Amino acid sequence: MRETLVSRFAEAARGLGRIHFVDAREHERVYSHAELFARAQRAAGGLVARGIAAGDRVAIVAGTSPAFFDGLFGALLAGAVAVPLYPPVRLGRLHEYHASTAAALNAARVRVVLADGRARRILGRAIELARTPMGCVPLAEIGADPLALPDADPDALALVQFSSGTTHAPKPVALSHRQLLANIRAIGDTILDAYPETDSFQHVTVSWLPLYHDMGLVGGALTSLFHGRDLVLIPPELFIARPALWLRAISRHRASISSAPNFAYALCADRIRDTELEGVDLASWRIAMNGAEPVTPAALERFVARFSRHGLSPEALTPVYGLAEAALAVTFSALREPFAVRHFDPRALAERRLAIRQTRGQPIVSVGRPLAGFAIEIVDEAGVAVDEGELGRVRVRGPSLMRGYDGMPEQTARVLVDGWLDTGDIGFLCENELHLYGRAKDLVILRGCNFAPQDFEHAIDDLPMVRTGCSAAVSGMAEDGSGEELWLFVERARRSPRQDAAFAEAIGRRVLERTGIRAARVIPLAPGTLPRTSSGKIRRAETLRAYRSDALVKPAPVSLPRLALEMLRSEWAFRRA
Repeated sequence: MRETLVSRFAEAARGLGRIHFVDAREHERVYSHAELFARAQRAAGGLVARGIAAGDRVAIVAGTSPAFFDGLFGALLAGAVAVPLYPPVRLGRLHEYHASTAAALNAARVRVVLADGRARRILGRAIELARTPMGCVPLAEIGADPLALPDADPDALALVQFSSGTTHAPKPVALSHRQLLANIRAIGDTILDAYPETDSFQHVTVSWLPLYHDMGLVGGALTSLFHGRDLVLIPPELFIARPALWLRAISRHRASISSAPNFAYALCADRIRDTELEGVDLASWRIAMNGAEPVTPAALERFVARFSRHGLSPEALTPVYGLAEAALAVTFSALREPFAVRHFDPRALAERRLAIRQTRGQPIVSVGRPLAGFAIEIVDEAGVAVDEGELGRVRVRGPSLMRGYDGMPEQTARVLVDGWLDTGDIGFLCENELHLYGRAKDLVILRGCNFAPQDFEHAIDDLPMVRTGCSAAVSGMAEDGSGEELWLFVERARRSPRQDAAFAEAIGRRVLERTGIRAARVIPLAPGTLPRTSSGKIRRAETLRAYRSDALVKPAPVSLPRLALEMLRSEWAFRRA
């Protein structure tokens, strides 16, 4: 049989691997790979019985649970294309959720939506807007007679996963079985090359990352599953509420691998109480990947300083780089070595697009070198490769690059040229390692100089009046039309006194002290106001657009009566649909 995601799942089902689902009380439901495979076979039988054929698009809207795997692998076993979408979690933004979900369903040409019970209670309006042909089917009702393992084509489309959409609307990334397996294999081989004294069965992975996102799905779930590892899953909403659950699970399972975006490391260092760490031992944690957003030295250093006394090794922190268009991973920093922070002349970066090393200066974390089979180059706006130390657009090439944006040939042609993918990121090479400066469309342009927005945002993260990681730096036009200036949109901490003038003054002073740039405008916002992607990244361009159109408003209050009303509206929408 040819190797596909379903054949690899069938192989894993013959092993001893398990998935642990952790709840808020740290109780665990444990399913063997064999049990999950049998459930998926029944789900596949149910889909085929309902008329799903090879190549049909099946969306899965479910939280971190066995039901998600039922839907994902049920679709794949039926020969369909799986389309994971995020469930409704920001209840104060439901009108935006319905619009974006309907847009995703239409963009991916979804034929049927599979939803868990919690998500389905809210989904009606999105289904009505999208006019999904077969509507929404509860995952609990999809089971039927098990379907036999098909002999699928490795080059057939397997997954449509949406890009993060930080600078544009999320795009449907089309990935085949072969492309996904190439990335999964590259990640696994990199880890085993660094730890030849172990095998994949001795690595346990803990993840709280959402399963609808590439880092959680490909890097966490699929890589663990197909390498036979035990996997421990925590719902992302539980991690946000109680980040100590993550570290406690790593300690409890003696896990060696766990990944997260940069903000999670800062959140743990700030919010976990010492009383929550009693008995926690992190000595087993060998690979703590940090990716999906800009990696900051301060967050890594605070994390190591806080948790080294619990056995955490500094060598565990591993900055990485990847993107949905490459299935996931592109570069890893060196395993078994401390992460590398290098300092550069900030003026040369902004004005001359040159990375000039300094003993002290702007710190930038290396995200390492390409995985086996991958390549990176830095090019100018004309697509010509530049020398090491020059800033430019990051292009990547490798065996897991997407076949394109599904149903979007023009957008695909703009980013895929001669086998190279234009990532939209700005970066440079130093000692043959990739260093990222920012997204091309997010750069703050002031007096002809390009500044990374995160440099302004991170300057205020440690102010107690500010919600950490909840700010957006953009360039806005001065009122007199004389040119662009720095604007900062900043969410207040929940207990911060509402004194806008003092708030803006303190933020402006801190930004000036740490960056040398004066913020012309500071816009205080209520918690939860900034627009975000499905993976939680702040959409800077959308923030500015919404502000200019008076649409940047705080989320609606969430209450039980309001939730009950939304569920009733959803049911009416299902009936109309």
